[in-house]
Amino acid sequence: MNGSTPNIGVTCNVDVVHYGGLWTEPAAMVPLTYVRAIARAGGRPLLLAPTPADLADPSELLAMLDGVLVTGGADLDPAAYGEAPHPATAATSAERDAFELLLVRSAAERDLPCLGVCRGMQVVNVAYGGALEQHLPDQLEHDIHRGEGGQFADHDVDVDPGSLAALAAGATRVAVKSYHHQGVARVGKGLRVTARADADGTVEAVEDAGRRFMLGVLWHPEEDEADRLIGAFVRECRAVASVRG
Repeated sequence: MNGSTPNIGVTCNVDVVHYGGLWTEPAAMVPLTYVRAIARAGGRPLLLAPTPADLADPSELLAMLDGVLVTGGADLDPAAYGEAPHPATAATSAERDAFELLLVRSAAERDLPCLGVCRGMQVVNVAYGGALEQHLPDQLEHDIHRGEGGQFADHDVDVDPGSLAALAAGATRVAVKSYHHQGVARVGKGLRVTARADADGTVEAVEDAGRRFMLGVLWHPEEDEADRLIGAFVRECRAVASVRG
């Protein structure tokens, strides 16, 4: 590894897909927006899917990487934080949950840069011992966090000055794109809330100030080419790559 292009693991959805009008297959997949955003920032995206060997011991896999991006997707199984499922919690994958929780905890132990996006932010929170609000519309008078018909919602987020989230986003007020129905109910031990939705105070970012880059955001920076967050993450990964040589 020459350090010029960091290897960034990107976690995959584990789901059943339909294609060609004929086939239905289990698949590991990730939206291309993540891949393109990392490549645009100068990183090399490597897609990560759970395997028995890596679930048993992820050290060999992590040794290949300069950072981990935990992507969005389906809900976590509430069993991961000791709760029964809400009727709106669906389409969970125990295999994916176990893999991503292990990756976040292992990245924290190694001080490897880690960025969680949407579900990925929720994974970071649960990996640190936190819990989720399973259906935000039950708690809010409005639902600004997801658009209709599978479209992203647009809203503003207030970010704490001086936080990693603010430094990465390049601002203390950010216009974001989001699509989620779950959020943070209990913040994980060792994490700090550093951003909230302007309209309702919903937690939008958590971070571990004791790590070089451990950040979870509930919005989707990969969907906005003007967003600076993924670029900041890739730069941190490049710094890791350059040290490792």
